Amino acid sequence: MSSSPENIIGKGTWIDKIAYTIIEREKKLGRSTANIKVESGLGASGIPHIGSMGDAVRAYGISLALKNLGYSSELIAFSDDLDGLRKVPAGLPKWLENHICKPVSTIPDPYGDCHDSYGQHMSSLLLEGLDSAGIKYTFRSGTQTYKSGILTEQTHKILLNSKLIGDKIAESTGQQKYLKFLPYFPICEKCSRLYVANSIDYLENERAVTYSCTGNTIGKKLIQGCGHSGQVKIDSGNGKLAWKVEFAARWQAFDIKFEAFGKDIMDSVRINDWISDEVLKFSHPLHAKYEMFLDKGGKKISKSAGNVLTPQMWLKYGSPESLLLLLYKRISGTRHVGIDDIPLLMDEYDLFEDIFYGKISEPNDSKRLKMNGVYEYINHLRPAADDSSSIHIPYRILIQQANLFNNQIQDSELLLNAIFDRLKKYRLVKAEDIKKKDLINKITLATSWVREFSDSTGGEGEAEGGRADEKVEMSSIQKEVISEIGNQLSSLASNVAKKRDNSKTPDEDLAQEVQTIIFNNAKGNNLQPKEIFKLLYKILINTEKGPRLGNYIVDLGIDNVVKVIEKRI
Repeated sequence: MSSSPENIIGKGTWIDKIAYTIIEREKKLGRSTANIKVESGLGASGIPHIGSMGDAVRAYGISLALKNLGYSSELIAFSDDLDGLRKVPAGLPKWLENHICKPVSTIPDPYGDCHDSYGQHMSSLLLEGLDSAGIKYTFRSGTQTYKSGILTEQTHKILLNSKLIGDKIAESTGQQKYLKFLPYFPICEKCSRLYVANSIDYLENERAVTYSCTGNTIGKKLIQGCGHSGQVKIDSGNGKLAWKVEFAARWQAFDIKFEAFGKDIMDSVRINDWISDEVLKFSHPLHAKYEMFLDKGGKKISKSAGNVLTPQMWLKYGSPESLLLLLYKRISGTRHVGIDDIPLLMDEYDLFEDIFYGKISEPNDSKRLKMNGVYEYINHLRPAADDSSSIHIPYRILIQQANLFNNQIQDSELLLNAIFDRLKKYRLVKAEDIKKKDLINKITLATSWVREFSDSTGGEGEAEGGRADEKVEMSSIQKEVISEIGNQLSSLASNVAKKRDNSKTPDEDLAQEVQTIIFNNAKGNNLQPKEIFKLLYKILINTEKGPRLGNYIVDLGIDNVVKVIEKRI
């Protein structure tokens, strides 16, 4: 059933619904909608991962939706590079232990001298990912924000109300720390560390905090202070607000109207909302809660745990569009994500594109509307007028072809030409398509995948295109037929190998024998041959159609194909 046009907001996605809610809320609050700012916080204490990028990408999508609805909007990407290093992330040098609790903007770059500091290096990795995906943003450094005095007035008001805030934090979360100390972390002028220097009093007239470097518990570990006592002015940049109060200060200072958050910081967001409303008298931004990305083992993707999937890792094997599809499809629900999702998302993006341009029909109006909307956001609301330049070849086909030639051809250009010649043989491309940049890029990504994940046997494991052991859904009779086809193909390969010394079966004859095995097994079990061919395409290349199957199976190597069939049924 079609949705009535009047019920459709913007492009019909979750992104548009949030943007519309922001606009209506701002109007109700009586605030200006001249430039609606949204924010994303960038952690700078560890290697940025897909989840970190997801926060910024989704905020950018909402900024785009606001523009689509007729409003000026801007994404503020705030890097907390004045944060202290609480723990050395897995894989980084041990000498960083000497810098625990120091602001990451003052710690040397652990990767050499390519950046001025640890914090700048980590921030740049995420910004690089955003740039690669075409995300537009205004960057704000926490260190520079504090040094320039942008948060001074907010810090002043918060510290004047520190007793009220400490009581509220204790009441809401049970945390007693801010009943004793101020929610402000000075940088000790003697040992240059945050967190270990505890704020004691706020000197209102001097706008300064007194402190004593007596130590603190960081991640269940007691970190000793140096014993120094001193004071720091709040406009000096030599200290920062605690997370429990800093969000609110940023929201007012930057006039933020939307920021999403993960459920792991829900308590902090709740306290910051109250501070924003009651202490700073700035109605807190609209929020959207998102679930965390988990690795394939079900563990939270974490900088310190070392199971980080970075934007750079993804973009080594997948297109920016495939990454944006992962992040824009939905905001709610926990998702397990890994490198082996890339082939599926590469092909899914092609499906979205085909539906958008009408090459594939989607009968469900609501589903088609949402898919088309997501496609437009992936393309920054500027999709091409047509898809004449696009060539959709299943990613698994490219991986399989790259895998066949990988051990034989080391030169990248020769490998590209060999794969392209095969695609021409299968009539998937025309001679002039070799000039198309998108196709070259896609083949290059598949080649990178194979060179990273292929094993020496050529054809097993991840090199088959990701999730090689994922089962294909089929009925019991279909499974029996596919299994028997696998057995007969194995026998065929064995017989051909025995005859190799005396005679050589032409590939075309061998391909016809493969076609016959498939056809006869389908007919012999009262099944339509096209039904079984579709299943085999699904098993081999994760789509329902492709090159002539007999030729393709011979080219891949019948033994290799049998192994894939065994894994996937």
